[in-house]
Amino acid sequence: MITTGPVRELLGLLVVAALLLSPVAVGATEVEGARIWPAPDHTRLVFDTRSQVRHTIFSLENPSRLVIDMEDTSLNADLDQLDLSDSPVRRIRSAPRNGNDLRVVLDLEKDIKPRSFLLEPNQQYGHRLVVDLIQEDRESLDSLTKPIVRDQTDSKRDIIVVIDAGHGGEDPGAIGPSGTREKDVVLAMARRLEALIDSQPGYDARLTRTGDYYIDLRRRILLARKHKADLFVSVHADAFRSPQPNGASVFALSQRGATSETARWLARSENRSDLIGGEGGVTLGDKDDVLAGVLLDLSMTASINASVGVGGYILEELGGVTRLHKPGVEQAAFVVLKSPDIPSILVEAGFISNPREERNLTSSAHQEKIAQAVFEGIDAYFNNVPPPGTLLAWQKRQDGGGAVTEYRVQRGDTLSAVARRNQVTVEALKRVNGLTDDVVMVGQTLQIPSS
Repeated sequence: MITTGPVRELLGLLVVAALLLSPVAVGATEVEGARIWPAPDHTRLVFDTRSQVRHTIFSLENPSRLVIDMEDTSLNADLDQLDLSDSPVRRIRSAPRNGNDLRVVLDLEKDIKPRSFLLEPNQQYGHRLVVDLIQEDRESLDSLTKPIVRDQTDSKRDIIVVIDAGHGGEDPGAIGPSGTREKDVVLAMARRLEALIDSQPGYDARLTRTGDYYIDLRRRILLARKHKADLFVSVHADAFRSPQPNGASVFALSQRGATSETARWLARSENRSDLIGGEGGVTLGDKDDVLAGVLLDLSMTASINASVGVGGYILEELGGVTRLHKPGVEQAAFVVLKSPDIPSILVEAGFISNPREERNLTSSAHQEKIAQAVFEGIDAYFNNVPPPGTLLAWQKRQDGGGAVTEYRVQRGDTLSAVARRNQVTVEALKRVNGLTDDVVMVGQTLQIPSS
């Protein structure tokens, strides 16, 4: 066919427009790398992509497979190099699909529950597609919201401290000037703290994570409840946009964080059957909204008071081995501090963004000093206010030091009434029980010092 000049020019413009609007030209990306992170209850597979990628996933049975389709994507990585041990994945296959798309197939040992989402670039990685393979035949952390009731027959039980190493896996946390990753140093310190606590009679330490994998923040709280923790300690290393800030910090939950968590807890019906208030606590299932809110608020307040109390002891010990960022316990709405009935603190061991403190945080000797200070603070607090039924409480009664007795708060009690009835001062009651205000809740056990 012969075309005139204007027609040829119009056709040329149409061809250019078609190329510009094609999905290959506009949205094409590629998979540049991949990583796999096995964890106790799931395996995380991460694809590094040059830009955001649209994707779909679906499962197939007999045999078990997971199919991941990525639109307008090519593969520029060797998936065969991934270490699939300790994961449910037997093999990974890939091939182009529909000309411009990429299909990745995971051959699985068993059925899994898949979940996928996108992550924005951070300090260490660019755009990412994350695929979680949740192994429901392993211990499910989602089941840990069942009521926790201690065996009241054991009068000399251990004090249980759950230690949480922040971040992990695909989440490196803050990164220091020399490339030190927060997730690595806090896991090392958490292990040191675990060893120190376990070496002391009357204590039992548990870790939320024992390796390089990520645990959802709220699942860390559930783990503390599963282990019937008397104290939850989350270990981190701070960072700032400039290298000057330095020093260790200790955080407890803020009242603003407590208020939001109270509303969240009451809004979730599965929480209503949970025990709150620790030993001798109550369930909310048979309470109306107003009463349940009051009880939960009292439990959160008591938990915050105890958290500030133990945090003060730890901060005092940390001041003997490192510089402090602030002189007192700070309060913030960190998610991991939001257990309604477990005293919870977050320890920032130093600023990893400060070159000198980054070097300290990687030093075994300094890590040991920090862990020792945290343990000594915990031990000092619990020797002063031992939980009822523990070996430390029994030893304190045997020693006669202070001749401490116990009293369980009844309906209508106030702190001043309890103090007057036992012929002690309110300040003495607050000091022995680590209280920062005069609030007590029904069922709470108070340590009563000798007059």
